[in-house]
Amino acid sequence: MAATAQTHVTSDLCGHHLSFPQSLHSSGSHHEDFKEFFSWWGAAFINISLTFPINKIIFRQMLDGVHTYAAVQQLKLDGLYYLYRGCLPPLIQKTVSVSIMFGTYNEYSRYIRNNVPSVSPFVCLSISAVLAGTTEALLMPFERIQTLLQDRQYHNRFHNTFHALWEIKKFGVKEYFRGLTPILIRNGISNMLFFEFRGKIKEKLPPSQTCFGRILKDFISGAVVGALISTIFYPVNVIKAKMQVQCGTRFLSFSEAFALTYYERDCSLRKLFYGVHVNYTRAFVSWGIINASYEFLEKLVY
Repeated sequence: MAATAQTHVTSDLCGHHLSFPQSLHSSGSHHEDFKEFFSWWGAAFINISLTFPINKIIFRQMLDGVHTYAAVQQLKLDGLYYLYRGCLPPLIQKTVSVSIMFGTYNEYSRYIRNNVPSVSPFVCLSISAVLAGTTEALLMPFERIQTLLQDRQYHNRFHNTFHALWEIKKFGVKEYFRGLTPILIRNGISNMLFFEFRGKIKEKLPPSQTCFGRILKDFISGAVVGALISTIFYPVNVIKAKMQVQCGTRFLSFSEAFALTYYERDCSLRKLFYGVHVNYTRAFVSWGIINASYEFLEKLVY
């Protein structure tokens, strides 16, 4: 009996279905793994390059508890030379971490489904998301250096990313992981929410037959989920900034950092959200770009 050739169905950049012989994809999971990691890496690179100045405004509001105008004036006084100071760490950390987060999420999900097929989809999603967030946290030294470089009190102390990495080494390896607790809290739960609702929101949007329409749907679904999650976890990032801006001093626990920040903000929970409106705007744009770029690059890799 002659063997029947199997086909693999995919889509072009605008979503039109294409079919290829299965033999062209015989590399199996290795090709899929590469595609996932590369697509998310590229999406994060595009996003960081476009939105870093907005992120710096938010950081100054988190750190100093000032309104948007005051934060913008700080950056104006610093000058254009310092505008992208601190960009290299997130460019390295975020591109790799987003790639790792989504790539390992797929790996963990596949492993759980293959080895524990009876587990419910939600449990599989939750475990995979938490494990992916924990794996991503291994790159937090770059986030730590970004915090130091963005704070103007260190402008004269640290010349650049590599100088900061070398200088804080004298305080021990633990210094690179200052602020780990809020990062683990943020990564695990936010990943669960993102993976759970990203596809569901896209399904609720009206169908589109055009290339632009599909890109817009990808942008909106990522943007809405990203902005919501970023707003929920904004105070956690405020506490993280308070912990990470210290250097060479006693480590603050999460509860100590929260109490200190709360006191400095006149015991006002509302002031813990200073900068949140810029933050959710940035998150809306960033995660919209990331999600739309990922979908575009994923199809481009084939």
